[in-house]
Amino acid sequence: MKLMINGTDRFFDVPLQTVDELLHELKLGHKMVIVEHNEHILQKHEHPQAELQSGDRLEIVHFVGGG
Repeated sequence: MKLMINGTDRFFDVPLQTVDELLHELKLGHKMVIVEHNEHILQKHEHPQAELQSGDRLEIVHFVGGG
């Protein structure tokens, strides 16, 4: 499966069906993130139902703490 994430093509051997599965694959499932899927900003409760298809475009922003 090919997805464009933050402007970069990424290829996944594992079939990913939802945004929630993608976040777990990227090890971001436990972090606070903002996800834009094909130019639509998703609410967190939409991640498990937001279906992925090869060629989808995503922007994923996660917060990093610091001081």
